Amino acid sequence: MNVTDAIKTRRAHRSLEPVEITEETIRDLAYHAGLSPSCNNNQPWRFVFVRDPSQLSKIHAVLPPHNKWMELASMIIVVFSRPGEDCVVKERIYNQFDTGMATAFLILRATELGLVAHPVAGYNEEAVKQTLGIPENYQIITLVNVGRHSDKIHPYLSESLAARERERPARYPFEKYAFLDRYAAPPQPPSR
Repeated sequence: MNVTDAIKTRRAHRSLEPVEITEETIRDLAYHAGLSPSCNNNQPWRFVFVRDPSQLSKIHAVLPPHNKWMELASMIIVVFSRPGEDCVVKERIYNQFDTGMATAFLILRATELGLVAHPVAGYNEEAVKQTLGIPENYQIITLVNVGRHSDKIHPYLSESLAARERERPARYPFEKYAFLDRYAAPPQPPSR
């Protein structure tokens, strides 16, 4: 699979089935994330790869009800960083951008390995930090759920989420988010 295929194949599926996560797989994902570029090569990303069932159940306990599907993940990767470990240029704080790029590399590599790697924002950050011993001065940026895609739609999913499992949600057209040579505000509808 080449990069284009991985980008096109990647989906944020919520219907997952168990898959064995070996230490070799974890090291492979971490290695590929670590190849990501960062400001001055600071590499501000940090990952905790949680696959132990007792640790996973502690994470499950601090999830909102709409993320109950995460209990199907074979591994949850906690992604975190802090500003002091990357460039800060005036008001531009790069650690989140650089950590996001590393996470994207990890997600694409997981896709290439036939895995689903689905990042989410719904969790109790303080409880996750306490559970995993992550220092207070770090910010958890996302939790990435890893598993194998299941063709069976999981009953935890609402009808709208189940629909997203069946078909990739629509993407904006080029003109909505990309501009040539200069930003051009989209035309405003006529006022009434």
